[in-house]
Amino acid sequence: MKHNIRYAAGSDVGRRREQNEDAGYASARLLAVADGMGGHAAGELASSAAIAVMRELDTKLPETGADLEAALEGAVAEAGRRLVELAEIDPARRGMGTTVTAMLWDGYAFSLAHLGDSRGYLLRDGALYQMTKDHTLVQSMVDEGRITEDQAAVHPRRSMVLRVLGSEGRADPDMALREAQLGDRYLLCSDGLTNVLGPETLHEVLTTLADPAAAVQRLIDLANEGGSPDNVTVVVADVVSPGEGDEMVYRVGAGA
Repeated sequence: MKHNIRYAAGSDVGRRREQNEDAGYASARLLAVADGMGGHAAGELASSAAIAVMRELDTKLPETGADLEAALEGAVAEAGRRLVELAEIDPARRGMGTTVTAMLWDGYAFSLAHLGDSRGYLLRDGALYQMTKDHTLVQSMVDEGRITEDQAAVHPRRSMVLRVLGSEGRADPDMALREAQLGDRYLLCSDGLTNVLGPETLHEVLTTLADPAAAVQRLIDLANEGGSPDNVTVVVADVVSPGEGDEMVYRVGAGA
């Protein structure tokens, strides 16, 4: 049976940054988070360019019959081409890049695309699962058995990303196709959230606040209370029965 999603999203500059280089998007069938990097405001441009492509995909995609994986992977590739073009226009932008974590939804399943260290989580039957794997130096060290997960969480180089969507050329995203279930709750977020809040806190908020907008607000507030050294972007979406209305709340900037 086809389902709807009820969703909310928010973005905050955090406590220590002067500008927000994160970008996000949420609609009834596409959710996305991008965390930009690069000097001279190039990070903000990179994330905005990637989200602009996602918005275009949402607008142009037919309502039925779309190949979810092909459509989303194609959008990520197009975003990569845009970054290359932007860097060619202005050499100061060379080296800019952005993470991309996005979900494309058709009422039955979703395609998931992922590059970088933003994350996607699934809350199902009371258990929280991380759907994505960080493309970072410390995650590769964990995979190789050189450090533990606990050590990775406090490692001084935990923010070093190995795979992003960048102006230096194409990077292939991790792709997955997942069947959704009624009652599922999804969280997409930039690392500004997960570098401050652990999985136990994420689980507590996602299981105790039924309203997606309230959950988004609480997660951003807790990150800021924890010092928020980076920008924080959060998208929460619930799989609901047909006929239950979609909603969307999007906050940009501290105090917005």
